[in-house]
Amino acid sequence: MEKIFAGVLWNSRLVVLAAVVASLAASFGMFYMASVDAFYMISHLLHYASPELTGAERVSLRSATVTHVVEIVDGYLLATVLLIFAMGLYELFVKKIEQAGDEEANNVLMISSLDDLKSRLAKVVMMILVVRYFEFALQMDFQTPLDLLQFAGGIALLGLALYLAHLADKDSH
Repeated sequence: MEKIFAGVLWNSRLVVLAAVVASLAASFGMFYMASVDAFYMISHLLHYASPELTGAERVSLRSATVTHVVEIVDGYLLATVLLIFAMGLYELFVKKIEQAGDEEANNVLMISSLDDLKSRLAKVVMMILVVRYFEFALQMDFQTPLDLLQFAGGIALLGLALYLAHLADKDSH
């Protein structure tokens, strides 16, 4: 009876495959969305050199394009988080991915523990936050010197967070 229970308990880890498949599907969906956004953004840029555009229209198109680029980067980063999460769960709970151990494979996708997975995901989430802050900054309208000071404080806090994340990563290695 104990052997059967241990076997059922051990095989119950395979329920994580639902999260792996769902994360992988969501990752592919985000890669698709970001790629479609990139395609349409580039197709709209073909009008940038048009002599019919006024200076104000060109500035508006440039501003919209920079915002779209940031959104596209954000989409790709989120897709990457989902992909790393799916691979990490699979390696931790199901089986090691043999191709990930090849010399040609990048160490970024090799997950050896839950802490390793959390650390890798935290780095990508941190980059998403930096990109989001940049996107927010592009649309910010500074009315008072205090607005500018708060913006500078946000940049300083982001820099500090990145520095501390770098220190933590260095200490773990």
